[in-house]
Amino acid sequence: MLSHSHMTDQELLDHYYADGNTRWLGVLLSRYTLLLFGVSMKYLKNEEEAKDAVQFVFLKALTEIPKYKVTWFKSWIYMIARNHCLMLLRNKGTVKSLEEHHHHVKDEIPEKTALEEREMLLNRMDEAVNELNDEQRTCITMFYLQKLSYQEIVDRTGYSLLQVKSYIQNGKRNLKITLQKRPEHER
Repeated sequence: MLSHSHMTDQELLDHYYADGNTRWLGVLLSRYTLLLFGVSMKYLKNEEEAKDAVQFVFLKALTEIPKYKVTWFKSWIYMIARNHCLMLLRNKGTVKSLEEHHHHVKDEIPEKTALEEREMLLNRMDEAVNELNDEQRTCITMFYLQKLSYQEIVDRTGYSLLQVKSYIQNGKRNLKITLQKRPEHER
């Protein structure tokens, strides 16, 4: 594995797409174990649940990578981890609401409705982000979800500062347009 340490994420993915050998994915995933664990701990605040989440993300990555041409692996794997943790938290919230239902029926209804609305909004937002072109999706993800600065995005992607600002601005505009075009029943 140490002999692969000089290879970029994209080189490892290219090798995998060329020969289908999952060893390349193993090297790639091992690079992100700590990042994924950190993301999972941030959301779940439970070590065992975070470890389980990392395993889920690894399995999901192994089943999804063959289906798609992944370009920005770190952003892609981060989004899978984040979405999985949010789903777990949403499910916990729903379970908690049902458990407390017997005690606080009137108090729970607004909270449950707000939770459902937030879940729908998050799902719509994820779908809209996935509809952006690669450059916009990458810059939006890095800027808003990973909280990277313009310069950090420039350093990681190789885009110029002007391109990064443009991709973010156009990506925001396209997200807004996409979300506004959705039929009312999907809102």
